[in-house]
Amino acid sequence: MTEQNIATVWNTSDNFSPEMSKFLVKSTKKQLQTIPQLISMGEASWKVLMTFLLLSEMTTPNIVVGKVYQALYQVNVPKIQEFLQIHFPCGVVALESECNIDYQLLKDLLINQKFKDADTVTRQKLCELAGEASVKRKWVYFTEVEQFPATDLHTINSLWWVYSEGRFGFSVQRKLWLSVGKDFTKLWPKIGWKKENNWTFYPNEFTWDLSAPVGHLPLLNQLRGVRVTASLFTHPVWAKNNW
Repeated sequence: MTEQNIATVWNTSDNFSPEMSKFLVKSTKKQLQTIPQLISMGEASWKVLMTFLLLSEMTTPNIVVGKVYQALYQVNVPKIQEFLQIHFPCGVVALESECNIDYQLLKDLLINQKFKDADTVTRQKLCELAGEASVKRKWVYFTEVEQFPATDLHTINSLWWVYSEGRFGFSVQRKLWLSVGKDFTKLWPKIGWKKENNWTFYPNEFTWDLSAPVGHLPLLNQLRGVRVTASLFTHPVWAKNNW
């Protein structure tokens, strides 16, 4: 990240304005709460958020970066849309794949918080990772999950985590699973997949917005047992990428 990069969008004289400094030192929770306020305050505050995004290019995307990008994405102002297209044409998460799988649609759905559609696309992408036979049957075997490239799982999980304020994603579910001693019977009610010993009915009983329990999405079919989920939660990607 250089001053020249920032200067392509606006004059760099106010890069580290008091507003910018205040935003940078806030806690993650306070930053998330402040973003909608900055969006509502107009151009000067938009510049703070755009500067923040440019600075974030030096770091791994996190939930604040994702929220800032989403908030700016919703502002229908040519200057902002041009900024995002020039500097973040694929969003803030790299859409990397070892299998040449296109994650653009999944990214677009998650940025717009269309979580139900994103959930469907995620299952489709997992089948694509497993191969043609899985695509035809529309579900995966646990042995196929074990062979998933870490790069692709990292991309899918990052998209969910970054664009859901850290509430959703396989890594989130895995941490909850570990917190209950790897006991799936305790995990299901915790993430809202079971209520009073009854499975949550798809799709109407699931919650498709950020008011859902942490770890609620994306969904995995448990009617055939837990082997697929167990394989996913024990995949090397989580240790490799420090999730």
